Amino acid sequence: MSNILHFSEASSLALHAIIHMAARHGELVPSRDIAEALAASEAHLQKVLQRLVKVGILASTRGPRGGFKLDRPLERITLLDVYEAVEGPLPVSACLFARPKCDGARCLFGNFVKDTTSRIREYLAGTNLGAYGKESVH
Repeated sequence: MSNILHFSEASSLALHAIIHMAARHGELVPSRDIAEALAASEAHLQKVLQRLVKVGILASTRGPRGGFKLDRPLERITLLDVYEAVEGPLPVSACLFARPKCDGARCLFGNFVKDTTSRIREYLAGTNLGAYGKESVH
């Protein structure tokens, strides 16, 4: 069965890393610093961050003084952008099965699954990093 929403280790790492970077917006942040802050493998983190570079959320600089920084204004980066960069498109599903087993006319869950996945998608799409910037972090 498919899940309503699945956060893999990679997507969880991406979301936590991006919040960490939002608090240091404008700074070049070494992956080592982020990995230490998140108690994560630096090698795994770098692979995840490269996915965010590929879609234009982050920019990277190589070398001993290198690192990653946000490549868009905080208000233009949503949690959905970050999630989908790692997991791929988040579909709005009406069924818990990967392939529906019935015609949907008498679903045990009614519209619950579809409504829940729609609300999750709306929340992720409507939440940007603006609230996590330097001025907002205490």
